[in-house]
Amino acid sequence: METGMLAAILEKELAAKDGLLRLRPSWVARDFLKPGRRLGLSEKDLNVGRRGFICERWLASETEADNAVRHPHEGLSFLDIEGENILLRDALAASGSLIMGASYAAKHRGLDRLAKIYDFDTRIFFHYHQTTADARKIGRNSKEESYYFPTGVDVGRHPETFFGVHPYIVEQGRQYEILLPYLEKWEGDGILSVSRAYLNVPGEGFHLQAGILHAPGTALTIELQESSDVMGVLQAEVGGVRQSKSLLYKDIPPEEVAAKGERAALDQLLWPENGDPWFYENHHTPPVEIPSPDPSAGIEQWIYYDSTKYSGKRLVVRPGGKFLAKERGVHNLLVWKGKGRVGSLDVEAGNFAADELLVSHDRAIEGLIYQNTGSTDLEIIKFFGPDINSDVVPYLGKYGQPR
Repeated sequence: METGMLAAILEKELAAKDGLLRLRPSWVARDFLKPGRRLGLSEKDLNVGRRGFICERWLASETEADNAVRHPHEGLSFLDIEGENILLRDALAASGSLIMGASYAAKHRGLDRLAKIYDFDTRIFFHYHQTTADARKIGRNSKEESYYFPTGVDVGRHPETFFGVHPYIVEQGRQYEILLPYLEKWEGDGILSVSRAYLNVPGEGFHLQAGILHAPGTALTIELQESSDVMGVLQAEVGGVRQSKSLLYKDIPPEEVAAKGERAALDQLLWPENGDPWFYENHHTPPVEIPSPDPSAGIEQWIYYDSTKYSGKRLVVRPGGKFLAKERGVHNLLVWKGKGRVGSLDVEAGNFAADELLVSHDRAIEGLIYQNTGSTDLEIIKFFGPDINSDVVPYLGKYGQPR
């Protein structure tokens, strides 16, 4: 579609929806792990043949899924405009200033973050994400990420996440001696013995920089991260399913693999951070309350923080309550529980036609009224990109005290 025509459609839609845009759900399949079946899809919709099973839902996404079996536009979000089929990515390219504000659009080509829900029956394999320096070698973005474990959902069979390695391994400089044999043999899941696991507590989460090893547990997770799908996998088998060793090298330049073999992956890890003896304290992110003018009507919490790359909040509006929220810029939101109204639009959790919105810059600055029209709490998760909240979001101090 010609840019001018697309811009005109977007301007009309934003005017009609009072600065809001509805989004269609973006489902992502994975062929290397089993699904957790908690995304609200039927069994027939979960199984997508050679592509595997639907295990993730990406939210307001401009990032395409990097799967072995490619599928058109997988991972990319579409606007939900009657009679139109418009990618969010194209909308931002055509009307970035209108949607994101002139200042943000001047610095960013898009929203510059990726939100997702992931849902696996087994623990995810022990892996890491490339840092900015290493991701740039292959023309990709790094992947810093944060997790939030929502309440009221079955946490699965293994609700604990392995992070980093035992501190003595780094203190004694034995990283290659201890980890390299697991990569060379490429069998079983014994490599998890080099790491520590921490419980996935509903209502809490973790923040993780790129370059750190982790094997996420089975708790349903709402994740906020940089816009990227890079990774390196160090675990040969998960839940009885053997993993292709190609996943170890997936995002490492071929020349580095040819020169170093398995060591190429270990060279990309940030070892001091992986061996931090205070890892839990320095990465655990319990919710941080935001002062509310009327707590009886609703509350807000920071749930994604300690990062300049993105930030996010949880808003809860009580039955019959109204909550006015003014934000500092463009963001998207997911209606996680309950039903109500956001501005002039009806919303409802679990209704895929009414649970995902994009809030334009001007509308966010002006403020939105969130109204709970149901009999249970209305719970909404908000996702922000870089720069918007960097000077107000909490950061973890030494040993994990938010400040």
